[in-house]
Amino acid sequence: MAETVVNALTVDVEEYYHGYEFEAALGVDGLRRLPSRVAGQTERLLDLLDAHRARGTFFTLGVVAQRQPRLVRSIVERGHEIASHGWDHTPVYRLGPAGFRADIRRAKHAVEQAAGRLVRGYRAPNYSIRRDTPWAFGVLIEEGFVYDSSMYPVVHDRYGFPDAPRFPHVAQNVEGIDFWEVPVGTARCAGVNLPLGGGFFRLFPAALVHGALASVNAREKRPVVFYVHPWELDPDQPRPPMTFVQRFRHYTGLATAERKLAGLLAAFSFGAIETVFEEVRPARRVAARAS
Repeated sequence: MAETVVNALTVDVEEYYHGYEFEAALGVDGLRRLPSRVAGQTERLLDLLDAHRARGTFFTLGVVAQRQPRLVRSIVERGHEIASHGWDHTPVYRLGPAGFRADIRRAKHAVEQAAGRLVRGYRAPNYSIRRDTPWAFGVLIEEGFVYDSSMYPVVHDRYGFPDAPRFPHVAQNVEGIDFWEVPVGTARCAGVNLPLGGGFFRLFPAALVHGALASVNAREKRPVVFYVHPWELDPDQPRPPMTFVQRFRHYTGLATAERKLAGLLAAFSFGAIETVFEEVRPARRVAARAS
């Protein structure tokens, strides 16, 4: 019998209004008037994962950890890895090196205080570590992070490294210790990288997503780094005025996302990044420092 491949489930813990479309439609001041829904959305997702004995890595905004410390503790107590998604979803390229350092330091502290655990992983808002932010990895290393999961090897109008490696690799080596990049999962189709997770998961037919994951697991014998947002399981979230394109990107597939995710959890095995990938495990890195 072939060994089961355990995929990595990742969750970007943020409010529904932290999505790019909301800021573009309402502006920063408009966002402040919207109600919080992240606690109920995330608990709903946690219940679903418990039902399927699945675990994952929860990349959590610092502002969410500050306002919802009980939610962060619940994530940890239910067996999931906690990681950082930055402070308030400001893209890395807007912050600059000094602003980025302040942002991730503040967020890391808030998440660790709420979780009672060290934070080792980071994912940039909107995958905003790009070719024009070459300084970002160095800042992450200096601030105590072990790995990044911001690279998405796809073609997209707002992010993406289409020619980047599709699987975990060393992004930088500092004094003999490797800093790892854990890219978001893709499947190869007709010579291009097919994106998986998030809006693509909501948009694509369930059979296509299942087939893509199965292809990577069986043909390439590698885990897939899949991602979702808690708000994608909440079709009743507010719907302020937006353009057609903004509405399409944010709301398409919300009504069926929970059912589709349940089917995926039933068909595949999922764990946290730190358990799926040996390279980023604490014990492995302690041994590396000692050698």
